[in-house]
Parts: sequence; structure tokens; C-alpha cells
Amino acid sequence: MGLLADARSIARRDPAAKGTLQVVFLYPGFHALVGHRLAHAFFRMKLCFPARLVSQLNRFFTGIEIHPGATIGKGLFIDHGAGVVIGETAVVGDDCTIYHNVTLGGTGKEKGHKRHPTLGNGVLVGAGAKILGAIRVGNNSLIGANAVLLTDVPDDSTVVGVPGKVIRAAGAKVDHAKELDHDHMPDPVEQEICQVLRRVYRLENEMRALCEEAGIELETLERKITGCDIDPS
Repeated sequence: MGLLADARSIARRDPAAKGTLQVVFLYPGFHALVGHRLAHAFFRMKLCFPARLVSQLNRFFTGIEIHPGATIGKGLFIDHGAGVVIGETAVVGDDCTIYHNVTLGGTGKEKGHKRHPTLGNGVLVGAGAKILGAIRVGNNSLIGANAVLLTDVPDDSTVVGVPGKVIRAAGAKVDHAKELDHDHMPDPVEQEICQVLRRVYRLENEMRALCEEAGIELETLERKITGCDIDPS
């Protein structure tokens, strides 16, 4: 019933899914999850070779690499899946969504210590994001595409950029069924451009006010600065 519940969860959250049966037979993210459940069972029984063998076969057939030691909660949806890497001591909570080329990677080389991140419940990780080290991402948080996250994140947060910065904390919970469209994912480049445009707008207003105080027409000043005598119209 556990795997069937996983498949139903994926079918419910993916608008492209045409039913649970399609998820079971045609979704590599679900196949990777099935393989990991088996590999993790071997790993817990300290049968390391069978665990790694299943994991390796899983990687070969799906393009998704999940270490047998990783702890994966219920309802994980790995969308597209190619290039996803989840390390040995990573923990993924229930109902998380992970896009392609995501890395839940480790820092440090000490055996027996936690080196990989922990994702809370309901976390969405955008394509190409890297979450590194023994950090925690809070419940219902959203990690933007290509972000590189190195520090803890509180619940209900939105993170973008390199290095990752929290731009929304303790906000409303994210509805992942709506947020699966990348048009809704934060775009750090767009946000930087918007900040520049806001700054230019403020400077233009300040310049206009100074020109009015000095009795200078702004258009005349602009032509003097540029050295051009061109009708702005």
C-alpha cells in the first residue's frame, strides 16, 4: 500500500499525469522510488553489496542516483528526474517535489556523521538547485531553480540565488499542485533586473527634482551631458 500511495500522490500533484496506472508504468521518478525502497531495506539489514547493486541498477535505468542510506518519506515526486543526486545521509520528508538536476550533496568526509541536508515536509526544489551540507530546509519551503543553498531555512520560506537567500519567510504555505509550473518559480535574474530598474526610476526622480530647484530643464541637461543636440521626441 505504501508504493501505491506514492503513485497516487504523484498522479494527484502532476497535471500531466493521466492516472495512477500511467505513473506506475511510465514515470522514472516513481521507478527510482521503488528501487530505493528495496535498496534502503537491504541497507538497513547491513547488506551493503545488494543495496549498492540495486541502487546502481536504479541509476542505470532511471538516471536518478539515490544512495541506499538516504531516508525518503512518503509521496516523493521526482519530476523528469535526470541528473538528480541524493546523498547517503540525506533525509527527505513527506510529499516533497524535486525537479531534474537537483543535488542533495554532502560536505566533509567523516564517516558516521551526517553530511547531507534534511528536507522537511512539502518542500519543492526547482531544477538545477544544489542543497549542500547537514542543513535543514523547513516545511513547505520553495527552493528556486539553480539556487545553491548552504544554510538552514525556516518553514514556509522561498529561497533564490547563489548563494541561496531567503526572500520570503514564515509566509503562506505553498500549494505545490499550482507551483509545479516553472512560470511560478522565483527567477533571481528577473528580480535583480527589477531592483536595477527601481533604482534608475528613483534616480531619475531625484535628478528631475534637483533640476526643477535649479531652474534647469532636464532635457537640456541630458543633451549637454551626452553632447548630442537631438530632439528627444
